[in-house]
Amino acid sequence: MKSPFETFLMPMGILMLGFLSALLLPAPWFGVQLTKTLMVSFHLQDIGQLYTLVFCLWFLLLGAIEYFVIRFIYRRYFKI
Repeated sequence: MKSPFETFLMPMGILMLGFLSALLLPAPWFGVQLTKTLMVSFHLQDIGQLYTLVFCLWFLLLGAIEYFVIRFIYRRYFKI
Protein backbone atom coordinates (compact mmCIF):
# COMPACT_ATOMS: atom_id res chain seq x y z
CA MET A 1 0.00 0.00 0.00
CA LYS A 2 1.26 3.45 -0.84
CA SER A 3 -0.86 5.65 1.41
CA PRO A 4 -2.99 5.33 4.56
CA PHE A 5 -6.01 6.46 2.56
CA GLU A 6 -5.69 3.43 0.28
CA THR A 7 -5.57 1.19 3.37
CA PHE A 8 -8.83 2.78 4.55
CA LEU A 9 -10.37 2.61 1.10
CA MET A 10 -9.91 -1.15 0.65
CA PRO A 11 -12.47 -2.39 3.24
CA MET A 12 -14.92 0.35 2.28
CA GLY A 13 -14.69 -0.67 -1.37
CA ILE A 14 -15.21 -4.33 -0.51
CA LEU A 15 -18.32 -3.54 1.54
CA MET A 16 -19.75 -1.28 -1.16
CA LEU A 17 -19.18 -3.82 -3.92
CA GLY A 18 -20.65 -6.51 -1.68
CA PHE A 19 -23.77 -4.39 -1.32
CA LEU A 20 -23.97 -3.89 -5.08
CA SER A 21 -23.56 -7.64 -5.55
CA ALA A 22 -26.52 -8.17 -3.24
CA LEU A 23 -28.63 -6.14 -5.64
CA LEU A 24 -27.37 -7.67 -8.88
CA LEU A 25 -26.24 -11.25 -8.38
CA PRO A 26 -28.15 -14.27 -7.07
CA ALA A 27 -26.98 -15.98 -3.90
CA PRO A 28 -26.35 -19.73 -3.76
CA TRP A 29 -29.23 -22.04 -2.97
CA PHE A 30 -28.77 -25.38 -1.26
CA GLY A 31 -30.89 -28.48 -1.62
CA VAL A 32 -33.06 -29.67 1.25
CA GLN A 33 -30.69 -32.41 2.37
CA LEU A 34 -27.60 -30.17 2.36
CA THR A 35 -29.52 -27.46 4.21
CA LYS A 36 -30.50 -29.88 6.97
CA THR A 37 -26.93 -31.19 7.20
CA LEU A 38 -25.52 -27.66 7.51
CA MET A 39 -28.08 -26.71 10.14
CA VAL A 40 -27.17 -29.74 12.26
CA SER A 41 -23.42 -29.27 11.86
CA PHE A 42 -23.50 -25.54 12.75
CA HIS A 43 -26.15 -25.98 15.51
CA LEU A 44 -28.57 -23.48 13.97
CA GLN A 45 -32.19 -23.06 15.04
CA ASP A 46 -33.83 -22.52 11.66
CA ILE A 47 -33.17 -22.00 7.95
CA GLY A 48 -33.28 -18.21 8.35
CA GLN A 49 -30.12 -18.23 10.43
CA LEU A 50 -28.33 -20.39 7.88
CA TYR A 51 -29.26 -18.20 4.94
CA THR A 52 -28.38 -15.02 6.84
CA LEU A 53 -24.86 -16.39 7.29
CA VAL A 54 -24.71 -17.62 3.69
CA PHE A 55 -25.85 -14.28 2.26
CA CYS A 56 -23.39 -12.28 4.36
CA LEU A 57 -20.44 -14.47 3.46
CA TRP A 58 -21.46 -14.77 -0.20
CA PHE A 59 -21.79 -11.05 -0.79
CA LEU A 60 -18.63 -10.17 1.13
CA LEU A 61 -16.74 -12.72 -0.96
CA LEU A 62 -18.17 -11.32 -4.19
CA GLY A 63 -17.42 -7.78 -3.07
CA ALA A 64 -13.80 -8.69 -2.31
CA ILE A 65 -13.35 -10.42 -5.68
CA GLU A 66 -14.92 -7.50 -7.55
CA TYR A 67 -12.81 -4.99 -5.64
CA PHE A 68 -9.54 -6.73 -6.44
CA VAL A 69 -10.48 -7.25 -10.10
CA ILE A 70 -11.47 -3.59 -10.52
CA ARG A 71 -8.34 -2.44 -8.67
CA PHE A 72 -6.15 -4.64 -10.89
CA ILE A 73 -7.78 -3.31 -14.06
CA TYR A 74 -7.48 0.29 -12.86
CA ARG A 75 -3.84 -0.06 -11.88
CA ARG A 76 -2.95 -1.96 -15.03
CA TYR A 77 -4.74 0.07 -17.70
CA PHE A 78 -6.00 3.43 -16.41
CA LYS A 79 -3.53 4.77 -13.88
CA ILE A 80 -1.24 7.41 -15.32
